[in-house]
Amino acid sequence: MNQSPQTLENTRTIKNTKAIVTGAGRGFGRAIAAALAAAGAHVIGVARTASQLDQVAGELGDSFTPVVADAADPATAGRLIEEYRPRLLVLCAGAAPRMGPLTDHTWESFSRNWNVDVAQAFHWTRYALQRPLLPDSCVIAMSSGAAVNGSPLSGGYAGAKATVRFIASYAAIESQRAGLGIRFVSVLPRLTPATELGATAVAAYAESQGVDVETFVQSTGPVLNAEQVGKSVLQIATGDPRADGAYVLTSSACRHWPEALNLQRRTTQ
Repeated sequence: MNQSPQTLENTRTIKNTKAIVTGAGRGFGRAIAAALAAAGAHVIGVARTASQLDQVAGELGDSFTPVVADAADPATAGRLIEEYRPRLLVLCAGAAPRMGPLTDHTWESFSRNWNVDVAQAFHWTRYALQRPLLPDSCVIAMSSGAAVNGSPLSGGYAGAKATVRFIASYAAIESQRAGLGIRFVSVLPRLTPATELGATAVAAYAESQGVDVETFVQSTGPVLNAEQVGKSVLQIATGDPRADGAYVLTSSACRHWPEALNLQRRTTQ
């Protein structure tokens, strides 16, 4: 099923609610924070770099509360969920992978995204279930198109992002079993040069193919930008509360991934 980000049906509002966005200082996280604030939510933005958060606060004003913290630290998840009791969590923090073939990696560089992206998804999701968040709350975990297609030049990044998607799927199962009414969703944006992380990856893949960046980007089709991701996440957050699973984002479509829904309907072994 393909749906344009502009035509997803909105069934609820986030106006006058609290939303926590990790990785809110730059890239997709910053655009998501702006989209949620524009829709009337009060956004608590989490990042490790104070100067980036200050810039976002300057743009969004009183609708944004900056919190300088490590989103991958379990204490951060517990403290902020207890303090703010959000109705929406968007888990967008992540490490920039080291770009290079497998032979150029150490285990430390290969596992970088497991220690940040996966750790963040695990800690926040686990606490959202244990606390638990209020019924009708929503947790959106940012995965990546690499979770489906792989990413041979970014070490363990693709595997880490696939695990983020699995964590959201497992959490949806647990929420349903316990009758918590918490929605868990993962979002898989395609590779794009529109963010610092994406631009680095695009440059590496262009070099590996012996072409310039512009030629590589043109070969992949229309570019997905951060504002489109922000709008899509907003519309997913305000969409059908029964729709868990995964969404694949491109510049032209927000596709609800059937395989993710099938995974959630299976019983674990």
